[in-house]
Amino acid sequence: MTVDTSRVEVTPGMFSLAEEKVSWRSTIVMAGFSLVVLLAFGLFGRAEAVTYRITASDADFVIPPFVAMSTTVNTVAGVLLLAMTAVAAWWVSRNKVVPLWWLVIFGAIALFGLLGWLAAGDTVPVAFLLANALILAVPIIFGGLSGVMSERVGVVNISIEAQLLAGAFVGAVVGSLTGNLYVAVVAAMVAGMLLGMVLAVFSVKYLADQIIVGVVLNVLVIGITNFLFSQWLSEDSDRSNFPGTLEIFSLPLLSDIPVLGPVLFENRITVFAAFLAVPLLWWVLFRSRLGLRARSVGEYPLASDTVGINVGRTRFWWVSLGGLLAGLGGAALTIGNVGSFGKEMTAGQGFIALAVVILGRWHPFYMSAAALLFGFSIILRVWANQVSPGIPTDFILMVPYLVTLIAVVGFVGRVRPPASVGKPYVKE
Repeated sequence: MTVDTSRVEVTPGMFSLAEEKVSWRSTIVMAGFSLVVLLAFGLFGRAEAVTYRITASDADFVIPPFVAMSTTVNTVAGVLLLAMTAVAAWWVSRNKVVPLWWLVIFGAIALFGLLGWLAAGDTVPVAFLLANALILAVPIIFGGLSGVMSERVGVVNISIEAQLLAGAFVGAVVGSLTGNLYVAVVAAMVAGMLLGMVLAVFSVKYLADQIIVGVVLNVLVIGITNFLFSQWLSEDSDRSNFPGTLEIFSLPLLSDIPVLGPVLFENRITVFAAFLAVPLLWWVLFRSRLGLRARSVGEYPLASDTVGINVGRTRFWWVSLGGLLAGLGGAALTIGNVGSFGKEMTAGQGFIALAVVILGRWHPFYMSAAALLFGFSIILRVWANQVSPGIPTDFILMVPYLVTLIAVVGFVGRVRPPASVGKPYVKE
């Protein structure tokens, strides 16, 4: 009798003898959010009408706008959130983990209430917010995929910021000089892959400290791109930094679906590439022998070496290909969205990608869901500055990073990364 090991998932702590007690941390955070929505946004909020516009006014299928009082919406939302918090507390009291889908529903209701509070006396363009949240999340998703690939084989990838920035720079410059944006996408991917190779060589072959190498790469790429931007791109922007953006494609039939159709299926190729890359990496990691070998290298490299797996080669190629995906994420920033390169335009998104890798527990789908949360937080700060000008701009700029802290500290708590992540392997 043979055992199909291609479907065996090696998870941290799977051989633990003692069951760990579930933390109350996420339940406490949920209670805090529930009270804020109920009291600050609901009972003591602004009593003005808010209009939720579900679809765009020029859409083929228009859903009538929904109008309600902001205080009423948030009072109802706060009561629902408190009820969900009570259920979560019951689960924790029975030493059960609060399901991820429960937290997602909780977050959606809280965001619904927050939007109503911000737009009191104004309109919430739901389709606009969802579409832009997806576009802004794509670079973070690709950066997160790079982090998942690297850390699943045991290499800490702090240099996601550098890979995104290099991909954005090369994509904009090559697109401007060649006039071919698809060549620019390939060039951006190559740039990210080269940085991944540098990280892999120093971490795997020369056994350098992986965090230090990542930090050095970040500083190096920021310095190089800043210099070239100041000395070259800003002086000759028409020819070297004006690539434009990729063409928007509409998938037949799918793009006609109300609300979600235009959001998901009427996009640029970088968005569709993310739709393919996430499930593909999941399948490779958890449904193929290649992924089983990669995860075994990240968990137990000595045992992997014993059964004939080349630990160094596996780590090198997974880290390098992860850099390739991060380079594609950089291209999504410039030719997939803005249309030009800006100085330090990644603005910490590489570090947010590293946070969503942890928040998503090194799983492509969970990581992508977390990235969408941060994409929404980015568009939220832009939109909130327009509808609620009374809120200090500096506070609005803090929103994505504040969400990062709350998510990682409040909802993730203690997680177990791959057992050998950050530990160089020396073959005896």
